[in-house]
Amino acid sequence: MSIEIRQFDPRTDADEWNRYVERSDGTNPFFRAEALALQGEETDTTPHLLAGFKGQEPVGVFPVFEYAKGPITGAFSPAPHSWTSYLGPALLNVEKLKRRKADRRIKRFLEGCLEWIEETISPLYSKFVTGAAFDDIRPFRWNEYDVVPGHTYVVDLEGSEEELLKRFSSDARSNVRNADDDAYVIEEGDGDDVERIVEKVRQRYESQDQPFRLRPGFARSLYETLPEGAIRPYACRVDGEFLGGILVVESDRTRYRWQGGVKPDVDVDIAINDLLDWHVMRDGLCEGIDEYDLVGAGVPSINRYKAKFNPRLETHYEITRGAFGIDLLVDQYQKHR
Repeated sequence: MSIEIRQFDPRTDADEWNRYVERSDGTNPFFRAEALALQGEETDTTPHLLAGFKGQEPVGVFPVFEYAKGPITGAFSPAPHSWTSYLGPALLNVEKLKRRKADRRIKRFLEGCLEWIEETISPLYSKFVTGAAFDDIRPFRWNEYDVVPGHTYVVDLEGSEEELLKRFSSDARSNVRNADDDAYVIEEGDGDDVERIVEKVRQRYESQDQPFRLRPGFARSLYETLPEGAIRPYACRVDGEFLGGILVVESDRTRYRWQGGVKPDVDVDIAINDLLDWHVMRDGLCEGIDEYDLVGAGVPSINRYKAKFNPRLETHYEITRGAFGIDLLVDQYQKHR
């Protein structure tokens, strides 16, 4: 039996789509219909929610954003410059299949989605960024897409709090254990803290002459629209003053270090970011979350910090096809929106 590709509307079919998203181990909150609709609005793209079915059984989801400006067309997942975490395809109901049957099902699902994209969008350029849970990228290569590996660090949240802490480097352990509990407060904040965290990141990028176009208002809309707990703003305050924070995206088994962790502007006697990351991991451990994805392991200067938590290295993929330079034109358009 072939795989049927069906398209869902993020407004009218949200409940059904979200049921499939929730049943897949390879998704995160940015796959949810309400998040996809917000990404489309923010980036002036059209979200297409594709799902594959074998009969009535869902086999995968693949949200795709259509970009169209004049003669330029593109297919993206996630949307260009939305600053959301990994999207691309995610699978359902394949983990118990034998290898040959799983390979056939994945191949047919992906090729059905790619055929739909070609026939409906006809993109000059395509770019998909998968999560580490999706590792069978062979059908993309077989269909003449370019595949480049990327890397991230993931901390396994297992054992007791003390066992987790013991796996950190000596300086990270010391920073956590020797911090005066009366000198700071770390807590989950509110929508205002979401905006404060993103603004701190924007200022950091600006100071380094680097572009950063994630709007605080967009991040707040995601926080307010997604289910409670999907976006968690961890804020650090000293004497009541906000000094830094981390925006955490949470799925059933993974916490993602989405934004934040910027070096504070003032000198204080505590290692704010070590403490923030520790609170995120400790709370995740207590709530039964399996892992903490530090989101990225490709910048040596940042890797040194992230590696202190003794993470494992995982691979995800950037998948592209199309005319060289089209992505730069898209980038120029996004800069001047």
